[in-house]
Amino acid sequence: MTSIYDARCHQEFKEIYQNLERYFFSINIDCPYGLPYVATFHQAMFSPLTERVMELFLAAGYRRNGNYLYTMQCQDCQACIPIRLRPPLFVSNRNQKRSVKHNMDVEVELMSLGVNDENLDLCDRFLKKRYPRENNSARGYFNDFFLTSIVHAAQIEFRVAGKLIGTSIVDVGSDWINAVYFYFEPEESKRSLGTFNILTLIDLCLDWQVEYLYLGYFIEEVSAMSYKSNFNPHFLRLDEKWLQRG
Repeated sequence: MTSIYDARCHQEFKEIYQNLERYFFSINIDCPYGLPYVATFHQAMFSPLTERVMELFLAAGYRRNGNYLYTMQCQDCQACIPIRLRPPLFVSNRNQKRSVKHNMDVEVELMSLGVNDENLDLCDRFLKKRYPRENNSARGYFNDFFLTSIVHAAQIEFRVAGKLIGTSIVDVGSDWINAVYFYFEPEESKRSLGTFNILTLIDLCLDWQVEYLYLGYFIEEVSAMSYKSNFNPHFLRLDEKWLQRG
């Protein structure tokens, strides 16, 4: 059943999209998640948006890439499913509680989004290990993906004894947080830092009384994207509706 909030967002989004639709265009590239299909990004570049407009795009299943907002319109694949959490409803499982214990020594700091050598070096190591494609660089990710002028963005750094082991890029609104990207030290994979990052974002939402946490796409066939469904209850956007699972 569609909530009153989602019904209101859906109606408002339809009204604003009528004026914005002409700015959207589609590009086709190889699937960035390694699936054997052509990926179609339906996207538009924006100047600074109000917090409410960004919220409406997120509620409609859109994602941010730099100053672009996009949705996937792949002809032969529908694997990318928007996923979000409502932190006040979240109940941690045994593995998630274990992740917290394994990372008790991690220091967490929220700060303004910026570029420095330490984060570039860490992101490059992460990309080289996880996504070793040609021209895949931290500088490119920051310039083309992370940095933005259309919405307020921040980063959360994770350190152990002063050493940077992970950074989370997020967009922040008064009643929503959008998880843009998370990269971490490949040698620290046993810490389950992806899980710990989401738990940190949940705690941040609870502290700030934020109702919605957008986690990007759930892709069942891709382990780096499918683990998000371990956070319950979660909500998947299917047929233009947010449906509760778990």
